[in-house]
Amino acid sequence: MILTVTLNTALDITYRVRSLRPHAEHRVSEVVERPGGKGVNVARVLAALGYEVTATGLAGGPTGRLLRDGLAASAGVTDALVTVTGATRRTVAVMDELTGDTTQLNEPGPHITPAEWSGFLRAYDALLPDASAVALCGSLPPGVPVGAYAGLIRVARSAGVPVLLDTGGEPLRRGIAARPDIIKPNASELAELTGSHEPARATRDARRRGAQAVVASLGPDGLLAETPEGRWRAAPPGRLRGNPAGAGDAAVAGVLSALVDGRPWPDRLARATALSAAAVLAPAAGEFDPAAYERLLDEAAVTEEDPAA
Repeated sequence: MILTVTLNTALDITYRVRSLRPHAEHRVSEVVERPGGKGVNVARVLAALGYEVTATGLAGGPTGRLLRDGLAASAGVTDALVTVTGATRRTVAVMDELTGDTTQLNEPGPHITPAEWSGFLRAYDALLPDASAVALCGSLPPGVPVGAYAGLIRVARSAGVPVLLDTGGEPLRRGIAARPDIIKPNASELAELTGSHEPARATRDARRRGAQAVVASLGPDGLLAETPEGRWRAAPPGRLRGNPAGAGDAAVAGVLSALVDGRPWPDRLARATALSAAAVLAPAAGEFDPAAYERLLDEAAVTEEDPAA
C-alpha cells in the first residue's frame, strides 16, 4: 500500500472562461469540482494506475464532507482522513480557454488544534506498518507545527518506509534536515531553499542539505534529478496546452509508483514526465489522459548528465 499525506486538503474547483480579463464580468463555460490537495491528487493518480493507495490527512466542515464524498467516488483510494472541526479550504483555478493559462486562488486552510494534531499522529503511526512508501505533500494549515514534516519523515524512516516530500518554504527547509529519500520541489521552491536559480547547482546543494535524491520540476522544461546514482534530465516531446494544476502531483505519483516497482531512476523519470504531461491534458488536478500517458511514456526523453558539469 502507498500512503499519501495531505495535511491541508482542499475542494478543488476549476472554472473555464473564454478569456480572463481583469475588472470584467465572465461567463463560466464549465465547472469541475474534485477532491484535492497535493497528496489527494497523488493518491487519485496512483489509484488510476492500479496501485493500492490510502489517503490520510485532515478534513472537516461542509467542504470536507464534499471532499470525502468525491474521494469515495474515486475508485481505488482508501479514505483514512482524520476529521477536524474547521472547514477544509477551497482552491479555485480559472482557466483561460483563449491563452491556455490558469489563474489559481488558494485559501489558507482551517486552524488545527493541538488535540487534532495529536489525533492525526496516532492515525499516521497506525497506517505506516502497512505502507510500502509514503508521500508527504503540500502546505501546512494554521496550527500545525512548521516542523511537522520533519517529524513525520523521522517516524517513517524509523519504520523503514521510504519517504517522498513535496512542499516548499520553511516546512521544506525543516523537512530536508530529517533526510527524506526524495524531495520534489518546483523551480521556485528549490531556489528559495538553496538561494540558487541555477537548477543543477541548486539540486546538488539540496542533496547536501539532507535529501538523498532531488527531483526538481522545471515547468515546460521537464524534470531534473540529482540522485546517488547520477544526474538525469527528462522532458516531454513538446510543449502542451492545457491545465497545469496537478501536473507536479502526477509527477510525484510517477516517481513513487516506479520506486515501489523497483525501477531505476531513468524509468522513474520517464514515468513521472509522461504522467505530468498527460495531467496537463486532463480537465482537473488528480487526473490524467490515459492514452496520452501511454504515448508520452515512449516519447519522453531521459538523458544522463555529467555530475561534474
